[in-house]
Amino acid sequence: MARITAGVGCSHVPAIGVAMDTKITDQPYWQPVFKGFEKSREWMKEKNPDVIFLVYNDHCTAFDASCIPTFALGAAAEFKPADEGWGPRPVPVVKNHQKMASHIAQSLVLDEFDITIMNEMEVDHGLTVPLSVMYGDMGPDDEWPALVIPLAVNVVQYPAPTGNRCYNLGKAIRKAVESYEEDLNVVIFGTGGMSHQLQYKRAGLINAEWDKRFLDLLTEDPVYASKIPHVEYLREAGSEGVEMVMWHVMRGALDDEVIEVHRHYHVPASNTAVGHIILENKAA
Repeated sequence: MARITAGVGCSHVPAIGVAMDTKITDQPYWQPVFKGFEKSREWMKEKNPDVIFLVYNDHCTAFDASCIPTFALGAAAEFKPADEGWGPRPVPVVKNHQKMASHIAQSLVLDEFDITIMNEMEVDHGLTVPLSVMYGDMGPDDEWPALVIPLAVNVVQYPAPTGNRCYNLGKAIRKAVESYEEDLNVVIFGTGGMSHQLQYKRAGLINAEWDKRFLDLLTEDPVYASKIPHVEYLREAGSEGVEMVMWHVMRGALDDEVIEVHRHYHVPASNTAVGHIILENKAA
């Protein structure tokens, strides 16, 4: 059967993608950011997943105020990089594992998660930046080493799903993956965050102490972490800090007890804190 062997939590700061695309990662400002992903790239080569289930949020490219699904599962054959105002990122087209995606969609709906099925969708930096930092420089003529099943979560327009709902969705995703008969190694990504606010009087807010506590809880007490209310994300981590609820999807898909393989935290990258963690199931 297919199995989820590990989870990756990762910020998806758009400026990180710009730094890679414009070849300035060796500049002093960016060196500490990318230094923290060197071990991650080695780990990805060793882990060599067949499929990545990637949880992210769309930034008003695939969706806008006319249509805001809470959970949208990509079921198309491929997903092209979106033009976010300055042209698409020069990265590979994302190829899906359509059969597994369809199987997961059916399983989730029968488990009473109302999933929106996306048979056509472009993907923005929320999805491509995590792939880039984990795999390294890849051009548009290359292919990502793994197939990718995208799940877009609404954390842009309230009401956003709770951390608990996301955590339980992760458990349902694991159930779906493990009922798929093909022998596949699956790694799940939860992306977004960490603390940041992009507008008004608290623009530039970064709460490193809260971020690091969140990473501790993700490893040690995910149930407690999943119950953090929206108001705490907003108060402590800024208006965009609520993106971290997507990390609970990743954590819910793993064992209760996990091994923390790697952690990276750096401030700043643009006006944002960069957080990253790799967790493995003990039995993986």
